[in-house]
Amino acid sequence: MHPAPSIIVFTTLSGIGFGLLIFLGLGLPALTGWLAFIAFGTAFSAAVAGLVASTFHLGHPERALLAFTQWRSSWLSREAWLACGALITMGLYGAGAVLFGVRIVPLGWVGAAFCLATIGATSMMYGQLKTVPRWRHWTTPLLFFAYGLGGGALLAGQIAAAIVLIALAGVVQVLAWYLGDKALAATGSDTGTATGLWPRGEVRAFESPHTGPNYLTREMVFVIGRKRSTQLRVISLILAILFPIAVLVIVPGHVFAALAIISHVLGVLTARWLFFAEAEHVVGLFYGAL
Repeated sequence: MHPAPSIIVFTTLSGIGFGLLIFLGLGLPALTGWLAFIAFGTAFSAAVAGLVASTFHLGHPERALLAFTQWRSSWLSREAWLACGALITMGLYGAGAVLFGVRIVPLGWVGAAFCLATIGATSMMYGQLKTVPRWRHWTTPLLFFAYGLGGGALLAGQIAAAIVLIALAGVVQVLAWYLGDKALAATGSDTGTATGLWPRGEVRAFESPHTGPNYLTREMVFVIGRKRSTQLRVISLILAILFPIAVLVIVPGHVFAALAIISHVLGVLTARWLFFAEAEHVVGLFYGAL
């Protein structure tokens, strides 16, 4: 699928922002006053910036509020409601910690649960799509949880948790790539089944079904070379996983932790680009692009 910058920014920043809010809601660390203001400000900035970025991918951003009406059937709608619940709850919790130096512990737990559910709903927007076999797998939600919680722990200064969660994200990411590379072939779908011509034997695309691009080819069909894909996978693992863990283990400290955070975010952005670029939408079979 076409890796739209707005969706890459959305899934990266919202995941890290809500991940940080989870740790703050659990009192890890238990901050009040100006330190709480900085921590909550960082978390809310990332989460809200990600959510706002997602609206730029809508054909009609002015209709974004309509997303709230389809919560019975749409994971996007559920994510919108859960995100609002998370931001409101954590906003109240953060206001108490910043303005009055009071942490209402049960409210923080509820807010953390809302944030965790929001990350899960975001992952299911992609994990429930039958048309993208690479995404329709248990590794998709686990990957979103691992990256969100790992980045959140890193920003929250929870070093031990960050090392474990980021390492877990690396393992799940490699597994997702390995299994995802086989997902489309495992469905048994090909150009013959896509066109309905399979009873006649092997079917290959001679030329495109039409003379110019359309919405489907612009949004759903994107082919990345294997060599480039491998290079970007290695880069994303180094930036998002290996370098941050090495920094946290070998040279702990605020300055180096900042480098680890920057590296992790850049690595996750790269992995997210691949997440969309490598997504083989079955409509590409009809156009002979897969």
